[in-house]
Amino acid sequence: MFVILATKPLNDNTKGFRFNFLGLKGLTRKRKIKNRGWFNVLRGECMTAYHFGKRSIYLQNRGNKKEPRKLWHFAG
Repeated sequence: MFVILATKPLNDNTKGFRFNFLGLKGLTRKRKIKNRGWFNVLRGECMTAYHFGKRSIYLQNRGNKKEPRKLWHFAG
């Protein structure tokens, strides 16, 4: 079954959720104290992080979908 949007809560007691939107997997997190700057982009091996003040959005890189470190059953 194909799902357009699926969400699950984070397991580390922070405010945010994991999502799967049309096969694009990632997570979003709202921080209480640490501000990471307005529209700061950080690229890693597995994920790309977009920071909007205290809100952060992490998206899985396309090349990571077939690697052993991919996000299995991340949000549905």
